[in-house]
Amino acid sequence: MDADAVRERAGALPTEPGVYQFRRGDTTLYVGKAVDLRDRVRSYTDPRSGRIRGMVERADEIEFAVTDTETQALLLEANLIKRLSPRYNVRLKDDKSYPLVAFSEHSVPRIEVTRDPEEGAVAYGPFTDKGRVETVVKAVRDVYGLRGCSDHKYANRDRPCLDYEMGICSAPCTGEIDPASYAEDVAAAKRFFEGETGALADPLRRRMEAAAESAEFERAANLRDRLEAVEAFHGEGGEAVSDRGDDRTVDVLAAVVEGDTARVARLHSERGQLVDRSRHRLDAAVGGDDGDGRADGERVDDGDGGDDGDTKIGDADANTPATVLSAFLTQYYAEHEFPDAIYSAERPSDPDVVDWLEAEGVSVRVPGAGREAKLVELALKNARKRGGRDDPVRALGDRLGVERPARIEGFDVSHAQGTAVVGSDVCFVDGSAETADYRRKKLTERNDDYANMRELVRWRAERALDGADDRPDPDCLLIDGGEGQLGAARDALAETGWDVPVVALAKSEELVVTPAGTERWPEDAPELHLLQRVRDEAHRFAVQYHQTVRDEVKTVLDDVPGVGPETRRRLLRRFGSVESVREASREDLTDVDGVGDATAETLRTKL
Repeated sequence: MDADAVRERAGALPTEPGVYQFRRGDTTLYVGKAVDLRDRVRSYTDPRSGRIRGMVERADEIEFAVTDTETQALLLEANLIKRLSPRYNVRLKDDKSYPLVAFSEHSVPRIEVTRDPEEGAVAYGPFTDKGRVETVVKAVRDVYGLRGCSDHKYANRDRPCLDYEMGICSAPCTGEIDPASYAEDVAAAKRFFEGETGALADPLRRRMEAAAESAEFERAANLRDRLEAVEAFHGEGGEAVSDRGDDRTVDVLAAVVEGDTARVARLHSERGQLVDRSRHRLDAAVGGDDGDGRADGERVDDGDGGDDGDTKIGDADANTPATVLSAFLTQYYAEHEFPDAIYSAERPSDPDVVDWLEAEGVSVRVPGAGREAKLVELALKNARKRGGRDDPVRALGDRLGVERPARIEGFDVSHAQGTAVVGSDVCFVDGSAETADYRRKKLTERNDDYANMRELVRWRAERALDGADDRPDPDCLLIDGGEGQLGAARDALAETGWDVPVVALAKSEELVVTPAGTERWPEDAPELHLLQRVRDEAHRFAVQYHQTVRDEVKTVLDDVPGVGPETRRRLLRRFGSVESVREASREDLTDVDGVGDATAETLRTKL
């Protein structure tokens, strides 16, 4: 390629983070990462060294893949270099330069930061910022008391070590904590590394606030720094590109429709490492086509750098992503090896295709959260780079008759018969969760879902109008509920004068409730799936906060002899409220861990 060809190709690239490949035919010559793909590739019009100048002259194509963050680009670059062994890249012998967080394979697991985890360990990462990882692991140990000692030291202790005295280990070695409780703490820590930021951020925030109220300002500042590191930890997005805990081969698929053509983006992951991607174009069958949907096998050079195949959709009216995926799956996997799992943004429309894949041992899923959902979002982002009229955010705007609602906030309320009443306010930007903009609020204690929702939305509206909320105004509000909840939210907006479109999504039948009426959207509509993701995340965030608040509330259970804080939490988690505990039978009470016959009788007597 000469300078003009590089300049022309660079002009067609997005101004987003990602990875690019200089290729000659089917051979990758060089892999690089970029914060801005267009700007970085344009720099190759004037290479700074003879070696790179020779590489550019040999190349005949530039391929690219976008990512959400610079960290994702860095890790994807490392994975591709390791897999493809490009001639012009300097290759590392392995990827041990990136730290991992590992939980040892032991009945009482140890947590550690390591570059070489033991066999059988559950590892998360790799991560690019070792200092941040170490800060987060210290916070995990401080909150959950997980041990960091070697198995040899653990097996030979007869009294707790200094870590116990410092409050960073619960001393399972000497029985200061029972195995079941320690296992629960390990599970909570793992949930954090799997993407549930609140599992660690919430208790840290409570400790910080308590320290500040007690005028322990140095401790509060220390906890604030840890909290900032914890809340920024998952913002890197690297876990979407690399996860040592997954040893399967996975294909991640997303389709977009453009008139009579469609594009499918495929991301390929091996042993937790995202190592490849391809794009494929599908055309609707026309004229005398016999509708058998067989691919013609021709290569397509459509200018996006993809390694594309030209394929036919059997039905000329098949213009939904779900139908496109059904056509693609049968044609692609008839000629390629099956992965262990397929994640997709849509459920394929043809159940026979899913049955065929599952009969071949392939798990077909539409992920809802975590690393798998991030991979699907990344696949969608790559698929849309061809113009992508199949944009669920734009489709939602078209459905609602508003401008593209790039910023959506979702609201839900959670309580237990009017106690520990809380509300959640989650945020999605361009279809992806913006966790840094999540908010939550304790509400007035009452068993009235409509009044609670009105209070929650009014709180958000007043903060926006008073300039007290540091977030941009949303383009649309989504209420978890039906006509009653939507009416309460609209009342709050009318009372405050905050002019924002608002809709609701009812769980029972997945009906979309708008001011104009109730509608049933197609089950495979991407805009419906977007609303479901926002609704489900608002519900999860509200329930999580409710459980935290409920466990903190002082109840009459605190005055029952033999019922400590842990037993109280178990009782409330099992029965939901003190009233339900009061109505429980002796048999139901003794089913709860830590409650024996004597304690059950005491509970029934005292309550």
